Amino acid sequence: MLRIATAGALVLGLLAVAGCSGDEADGPIRVSGHIEATEVRVSTKIPGTLKTLETDEGDRLDPGAVIGRIDTVDLELALRAAEAERDAAQADLRLKRAGYRSEEIAEAAAQQAAVQAELEQAQRELDRAQGLLDAGSGTAKLRDDALARRDVAAARLRAAGETLRKLRAGFRSEEIAAAKARLDGAEARMAQLRQNIDDATIVSPLRGVVTEKIAEAGELLPAGSLIVVVTDLDSPWLTVYVPEPALPSVKIGQPVRVETDDGGTHEGHVTFIASDAEFTPKNVQTRDERVKLVFRVKVGLDNEDGTFKPGMPAVAVFDRGGGAAAGSASNDKEAS
Repeated sequence: MLRIATAGALVLGLLAVAGCSGDEADGPIRVSGHIEATEVRVSTKIPGTLKTLETDEGDRLDPGAVIGRIDTVDLELALRAAEAERDAAQADLRLKRAGYRSEEIAEAAAQQAAVQAELEQAQRELDRAQGLLDAGSGTAKLRDDALARRDVAAARLRAAGETLRKLRAGFRSEEIAAAKARLDGAEARMAQLRQNIDDATIVSPLRGVVTEKIAEAGELLPAGSLIVVVTDLDSPWLTVYVPEPALPSVKIGQPVRVETDDGGTHEGHVTFIASDAEFTPKNVQTRDERVKLVFRVKVGLDNEDGTFKPGMPAVAVFDRGGGAAAGSASNDKEAS
């Protein structure tokens, strides 16, 4: 949120010091300033082509009113891809939680039984070869070949047993957690894309008037690009700078008469008094130096008739008595 600059207000406030001294020490305090208002520079959160711009300068907007829309074709395609990733992750998680199918377990058990039979056959052949060798009618090579076949069958049986135990135990908890994390990531990506699609509709954050149009429909915009400036003209304020000697007469909530160059007179009230002086010397010791100090004061205005515009000069007139002050103990806070 930015505020309209009032470069000349401080100078006018300093010039007003002379008007608040001397013979007019008991009269009203008159200080000049400029009208300001809250303005918001509305920008796009996502990059893309500005598909439509549904407002123009001078339009009055309510909070939530649509200002424009960013094209979302690419985002919608990315969302479809993310949904497919989510579906695959869901299926993988269901599979890991359910474990292996009974058919797979039965197949592994059958393989184990077959290898067990091979091992028994290999053991019998080894026994025969050993018997022949002991009787002197066999050879060591025949016995060694049978021994190798028996050892291979035994190793295959151990592997088949491990496979069967793994299938019966199902997936490890770490594998299930990894599948759950992939599903969470896919869902987070979908939520991000849906949020981006929502952000593609640019809306007004406050009630106000479009005072500047910066982008046009059809422009390709990076994230953060300004679209329009919306200004709250219903609640402007006048910023003035009150000399230090007159500051005790200014209170929070005090009624203020505001005069404009057209001769009109309007009512306002003090909403803020700065606690720090502008351009304060580091060492303020004498009265001559103290009277050079000025303090920023904000005067709240009712702008129902649209009289006040940001940047307009105006004069604030404060009564020395403080008027019907509703001041608080702290002058450094905004009035509610």
